[in-house]
Amino acid sequence: MEPLLCFPDPLPAALTVALREAGHTLCAVARPEMVDAAEQASTKDGWGGAVVSTVEDPSEAMALCRHVRRREVPVAPLLLVVAPHQIGDLALRDELFDDFCVLATGAGEIAARLEHLLWRAGQGLRPDIIEYGPLALNLETYQAAVAGRVLDLTYMEYELLRFLAAHPGKVFTRETLLSRVWGYEYYGGARTVDVHVRRLRAKLGEEHAHLIQTVRSVGYRFGQVGWLPAST
Repeated sequence: MEPLLCFPDPLPAALTVALREAGHTLCAVARPEMVDAAEQASTKDGWGGAVVSTVEDPSEAMALCRHVRRREVPVAPLLLVVAPHQIGDLALRDELFDDFCVLATGAGEIAARLEHLLWRAGQGLRPDIIEYGPLALNLETYQAAVAGRVLDLTYMEYELLRFLAAHPGKVFTRETLLSRVWGYEYYGGARTVDVHVRRLRAKLGEEHAHLIQTVRSVGYRFGQVGWLPAST
């Protein structure tokens, strides 16, 4: 995939991290007139898309959008990142961008919105994802997010959550989870599962901790009873 054109230079740190973790190469510019020179230096086939933030300098940001949209080959898709108070300023400007996202929603959601744009434009492959309610697990990047918030999980925390989410509604004993997630040669006790479940619930947050339910005297079950997953 070709690099993303980004504005401003530098991008907000959290957004830079989220986009790079999603596999993108970034090329940030400080002014609209730098776009063409940056393109010649960075890519042979044009930009893969653009992420433009209006938060710090809205006039320069919109000038850059006009510049890349009026070229013989417009830059697309273009995702605009705005501050909450700037949403009203977007009226009658929708020809300058393909979608927008409010910075306050978080860098993880912004990166996800961009991936959807790229996929719709045929410039990216839709990753293999497990989705259940507010939870989404990307099986290619080993990333997990709940309600758009990226979770900081260890490898085994992710593997346990992935296994449970892949079997919603099914109850697993601690011994089964040890053998299926940690492997038959793992000699740790059942408390290993309890510790990892406790950590997962803490990272999911109080609002979503109920996604992993304790079945007394048996083990654990993923998902809310009677709640169908968004997709599998």
